[in-house]
Formats: sequence, structure tokens, C-alpha cells
Amino acid sequence: MFNLPPSRPALMGILNVTPDSFSDGGQHFGHTDAVDWGLKMADDGADLIDVGGESTRPGAEPVPVDEEIRRVVPVVSALAKRGIAVSIDTMKPSVASAALSEGAFLVNDVSGLRSPQMMRVCAEAGCTVCIMHMLGEPRTMQANPAYGDVVAEVAGYLRDQSAAAQSSGIARERIWLDPGFGFGKTVEHNLELVRRFADMTDLGYPILVGVSRKTFLGKVLGSEAAPLPVEERLAGTLAIQAALQMKGARIIRAHDVNESRQVIDMLAALGT
Repeated sequence: MFNLPPSRPALMGILNVTPDSFSDGGQHFGHTDAVDWGLKMADDGADLIDVGGESTRPGAEPVPVDEEIRRVVPVVSALAKRGIAVSIDTMKPSVASAALSEGAFLVNDVSGLRSPQMMRVCAEAGCTVCIMHMLGEPRTMQANPAYGDVVAEVAGYLRDQSAAAQSSGIARERIWLDPGFGFGKTVEHNLELVRRFADMTDLGYPILVGVSRKTFLGKVLGSEAAPLPVEERLAGTLAIQAALQMKGARIIRAHDVNESRQVIDMLAALGT
């Protein structure tokens, strides 16, 4: 079982084995490139590597199950055999099952374990799960997302899904939660989730946050019409990650592992 570091957040390195992810699509699409990048992130300070084979950027189209398995399972296996903690980023139960059988310890499901079959797979495997909030699905999630109270609704969903997961046989100590920054949320929704992050930590589970290079950062630092380009969002990413670390985030999911680990360690040295 993967144990979270006691005095700082765990750092999850993002490994997209895809041709079309919003930030790094195609950069690590080949097997050798993907494995090498996973190893580099581990050397740079990632505590675990999150392997995904299907883009969840706004408007993304689904990937067939067989193709997703072809992309991710050999990478999961290669990294796990080198002693690296690996999570599988998927919404598909069969992909999760295949990755778990090759050494993944965590299922990171951006659909929030909506599928009863996914819950069964995870319960039977005894794995850790990360339940994320997403409004709708990737193709439509950014089409005018609306909430009465975004923080209350996200917290309520995560509370209900964590209870359902436990009812299905997933142990409470194996549940992480993720408010889903950027998944069916406007700029103001995302900022409000940061401001009121205590409502997430009050749920009593480790909270994972993924803000790395997200569009809302580009819009805040640029404009709604002309967001700052992806490659210029590192400073904004680190600022929000630092704020969330100080507010109690236990896992930080990031593309820029070296820089993120430096910020994590500096804040930990300060006792924050």
C-alpha cells in the first residue's frame, strides 16, 4: 500500500500516453519515450506516476478500450517493475483492471466512480481510488457550467460518492478525493474552490489537486479571450499549488515535477 508522506504532500507526476492531451499530447506517446519520462519524473522527485491513455481535455473524444489498454498497460508494467508507484488515469473498468494486474496501486477516475462496474473492480482489487468531481463528461463539461454553490455541490458529490464506494467494499483508508479543477468549472468556480478549500479537507479524506497548466490559470494571467499560452503557465501553476498545499492538499498532480517538488519541499521546511 502506498503511504502518503507525513510532513508534505505527495507529488504525482503526469504521464499522458496520448497524441492529443491539452498540454503535452504526443510528447510521450511512444512506449520508450513514455517509460523514460516516467523514470525522469521519479528521479526529479515524483512520489508516484499517473499514467493515462485518453485525453480528458474539453471536447475530447473517447478512445476505444483496446487502444487505451495498448497505450497504457505496457508503460504501467515497465514502471511498476522498476519499483515506481503507479496510478492509472482512466474511466474504463476494463482498463483499470488490466493496469491493476500489471502493478498499478491506484485508480484515478475523473468520472468519480460513476460506474458500478468500476466500483466492483476497485473493491475486488483492494486498490486505492481517487474520486474526482466532473460536471458532465469531457466533450461537454465546459459548455456553460452552472452551479448554485460550486463548493457545496462539489463537496456534496464527493461525500456521496465516497460513501457509495465504501458501501461497495472499498476501504475508507483507500479513498482519495479530487474537486476536479477545470472539469466543468468557470474561472470563478475554480477560484472559489481554492478560496474555500477547507470545505474539501473537512470531508476527512486526503485531497488530490490538479491545477497544472489549466486553462483557468491562462485566463486569469491573460484574458478570457486570449489566455496565456500553456507553456507560460508555470508560475501561475506553482502559485495555486502552493496555496493549496498551505490549505491542506495531500497530493499534488503536476506536469513540472522538478519545480513543483522544490516548492513542496520549501513550504514543508517552513512547516506549512
